[in-house]
Amino acid sequence: MFTKKTKWIKIPLVLFFTVLLTGFMIPENCTVPVENATEADWNKNAFWAYPWGKSITHKGIDIFANEGSKVKAATGGFVIFKGSNGRGGNTILVLGPKWRMHYYAHLQNFNCKNFQFVAKGEKIGTVGKTGNAKDTPAHLHYSILTPFPYFWKIDRSKQGWLKAFYLNPHPKLINSN
Repeated sequence: MFTKKTKWIKIPLVLFFTVLLTGFMIPENCTVPVENATEADWNKNAFWAYPWGKSITHKGIDIFANEGSKVKAATGGFVIFKGSNGRGGNTILVLGPKWRMHYYAHLQNFNCKNFQFVAKGEKIGTVGKTGNAKDTPAHLHYSILTPFPYFWKIDRSKQGWLKAFYLNPHPKLINSN
């Protein structure tokens, strides 16, 4: 039998776990985030490439395209950050299905707002050369992060423990559409 005190503790916990589990049940179904880009526009081996400047390892893939090309949301979700951050330059972080965060960096400009819902395939920005990409060909740096560690992905590579939090986008993109 619930007492008033335990009732007010159990109800929020049940709601929290219901929302958490619901997020994991939403299908991710990614699409390539640069309009008209194909697998030929990125190097599948760039994920976790070492050495990679100040980042030590490359925790995503770079999708090369003409500057100003349309960047689309790889999956639906909520924009939890839109702004500028050092190495990434103009960046967008979208919280999508399975509680995964989709990170888009080096954008030329934005077409979304913070805390906005974006649909899969919706234009969120354009390919650019901001941050540490100023002296490189125009590209989108795309990463997928998870706050829930995948401990079985940890290995002995440089920063291998971070593989628990960074997922390789390549398999999700080649199986898209």
